[in-house]
Amino acid sequence: MMEPSNNPLRWLRAWAVIGAGGLALAACAPVAVRTPGTTKQLAAQAVREQTLGTQQSWSLDGRFAASDGRHGGSGSLSWQQDGQQYQFILRAPITGKSVQLNGGPDGAVLTGMGKQALAGRSAGEVLNAEFGWDVPVADLAWWVRGLRAPGRPAILTFGANGLPATLDQDGWHVDYRDWYSERNPPLPRKVYASRDPYTVRVLIETWGPTR
Repeated sequence: MMEPSNNPLRWLRAWAVIGAGGLALAACAPVAVRTPGTTKQLAAQAVREQTLGTQQSWSLDGRFAASDGRHGGSGSLSWQQDGQQYQFILRAPITGKSVQLNGGPDGAVLTGMGKQALAGRSAGEVLNAEFGWDVPVADLAWWVRGLRAPGRPAILTFGANGLPATLDQDGWHVDYRDWYSERNPPLPRKVYASRDPYTVRVLIETWGPTR
């Protein structure tokens, strides 16, 4: 059974998004006009999902912010994915201190919070226990690439660029504020996910293979 640390909110408050740190992610470009997908757009999205969905190994670096509606935290994020195995490294914006989350289908382990590692059945369970964040990590691995998580209903709208503008799935609303449209296939740059009262924001600075 997972045992939370003595003070689950100590890093959450240390990473509080009061000021420029996390709020910078919110002060982004206006949202583009959203329209239901045409047959052509949905077909192009299916091709993107087929191409990107079969890529087992990928990585990203950027910034991350999360909030439970009352408390929030932000920092830099390095995410490496290799099949169903993942590694997240989150670094506080001022101190540079980091925590590391490793996991896969068999569970997740968070280190860097104290003398003892924190283990749980999933990344979402561990992050919720330590920080109070509801982060749908398994789905986010798809959403952050602009893809629908497979096997469940989803609703897409598209922007003037022909790429997804919003995605609604599993009770979450995902807003795509910017894309690296020059990539082939295109990949998101700014991804906002929300399910009241929770929010998760990812600003992706670089995409790459695993390291």
